[in-house]
Amino acid sequence: MDSPTASVFSLPELRDIFPGCTSYEELYNFSINETDVFWGTLARLRLRWSRNFERVSDCDMETGLFRWFIGGQLNVSVNCVDRHKEKDANKVALIWEKDEPGQEERVTYGELYTMMNQIANVLKSHGVLKGDRVAIYMPACPLAVASMLACARIGAVHSVVFAGFSAEALASRIIDAEAKVVITADQGVRGGKLIELKKTVVTAVANCPSVTAILVAKRTGNPVVSSQLDVDLDEAMIKESGECEPAVLDSEDLLFMLYTSGSTGNPKGVAHSQAGYLLYASLTHKLVFDCNEGDIFGCVADIGWITGHSYVVYGPLANGVTTLLFESTPTYPDPGRYWETVQRLKVNQFYTAPTAIRLLIKHGDEHVEKYDLSSLRTLGSVGEPINVEAWDWYNKVVGKEKCVVVDTWWQTETGGICISPRPSAPGSEIRPGMPMRPMYGISPAILSEKGEELHNNDVTGALCLKKPWPGMARTIYGAHGRFLETYYRPFRGLYFTGDGAIRHSDGYYQITGRMDDVINVSGHRLGTAEVENALGQHPSVAESAVVGYPHDIKGEGIYAYVILKDGFVANTKTESELKGIVRQKIAAYALPDVIQICTGLPKTRSGKIMRRILRKVAADQTEDLGDISTLADPSVVEDLIAHHRTLIAQGK
Repeated sequence: MDSPTASVFSLPELRDIFPGCTSYEELYNFSINETDVFWGTLARLRLRWSRNFERVSDCDMETGLFRWFIGGQLNVSVNCVDRHKEKDANKVALIWEKDEPGQEERVTYGELYTMMNQIANVLKSHGVLKGDRVAIYMPACPLAVASMLACARIGAVHSVVFAGFSAEALASRIIDAEAKVVITADQGVRGGKLIELKKTVVTAVANCPSVTAILVAKRTGNPVVSSQLDVDLDEAMIKESGECEPAVLDSEDLLFMLYTSGSTGNPKGVAHSQAGYLLYASLTHKLVFDCNEGDIFGCVADIGWITGHSYVVYGPLANGVTTLLFESTPTYPDPGRYWETVQRLKVNQFYTAPTAIRLLIKHGDEHVEKYDLSSLRTLGSVGEPINVEAWDWYNKVVGKEKCVVVDTWWQTETGGICISPRPSAPGSEIRPGMPMRPMYGISPAILSEKGEELHNNDVTGALCLKKPWPGMARTIYGAHGRFLETYYRPFRGLYFTGDGAIRHSDGYYQITGRMDDVINVSGHRLGTAEVENALGQHPSVAESAVVGYPHDIKGEGIYAYVILKDGFVANTKTESELKGIVRQKIAAYALPDVIQICTGLPKTRSGKIMRRILRKVAADQTEDLGDISTLADPSVVEDLIAHHRTLIAQGK
């Protein structure tokens, strides 16, 4: 069943759809109180269905079982490509902003349709069936997007792995997903440097018996390490038809899984389904960013993260706009790269991380002011709370105080933006440094340490969500018990975000940061246990503890406390060796900023490490350590403080 217009909606149009709602507040309350009517109406209007759904939802926050648009059938690739190609095949879908400025390539919806179908046929020729998992380890490029859509075309489940992860990290994700095929490129190009993607894949796949083929696209054409499983993707595509019948999929069939860090040290494959995810990603993309027909949407996130999935690929393409694929870095070839790109491509919405904003502030305003940024209407930040100073700079220097600035809060698990200043009534107040308002259908709650909901304003506690929404994750792949323990057991009947929040006197929300042992480094979640596990594989390490600490550029830095085994003494190579093993086991972004070699850790008599003390020392906030009388050896703290001050004096 095709929708009448399959259009995207502005806030006034939403009022027309729900005529009893004449204000943002009324529409928000309707979305909370009449959940099924709200989402069911939008799903029928916004998505193209092969078969309409019979029921809107069947969700249980106690058991963690969620079903949306029950009985409905559709294909995500049809919604993202076919319907826009039918309307105008020559409309630009993707602008690939390559590493070198001025070498952008444009891909139309018609070209993307052909590319997607050819890859889908290649996958089918290698035995990939509905429900099979396909790992994608690629840079931001059109073939990567086409590969994601090709999986959606045939009902395969894609698992995109950030193309900066090490071979071991990649292998662990391939093994957990039991991926049948890996799609990669010969090399990546970023910041003027070559990245050996194929070499990493070959090393990883040596330990992955489920993989039957490695599809290799040409990015540089340079000679690279080969494998008996290699298939030249470019050549294979030429031999295939540009048509591929889309699979008819149930609303709740899995669309993709995306691995995110957990506090146990084992990454978890967060699984999203078809219809609910697509509806939520497309609606939030439209309403938060005021993205309209003809706009060029510039999200500079990598496709290996959820931001890239929702706001580089699925949200923009479902809405039929032109989306940017940014291959480079914010400072290559100079710190004006983002703004030169905005001027040259006439980008209308720009979405980046506070880490990048803070980095560019340090390089000075002159790199912004020499470019014409008048095409911009909306500026967004994502990945971590944005500090007020960075928000002000973004608003004044980049936006010239003429753009709407949206600080967005959401997670891999939520599928799309959950709290943001927009949508709201036109001209509504926007406060620096906070996401403020819940999205339609999102019902936040603040919980006390005792697990009691705090109903008043001016409260601080654990941020939970009370009602299900279509974009929510369905499970952790192969580990539903872990899914329940992580998200639904801490506060029964609620989704626990893992973040703390403040609800201010006016009802606006501000995120205070992670409450568990997960660090947010440059907008990327990293389990402290992952780094500790990597450090522990160095032969000299007896024990380690990793915490986050405030970092001017990255938001949070990584501070590692390391105890060496008896008989080992730190030397000039120790720190570089420890960082090297973290790079090998995880990725470069996980490297500790500070490593303190110490003789002990603050532990309770039961052996539990008191991480709050380690965080205080790392943040240089040792004047108020709280009660340390419960420690087995309180003198350890004095030693840690003394060593920390030595490191500070050394400029580390």
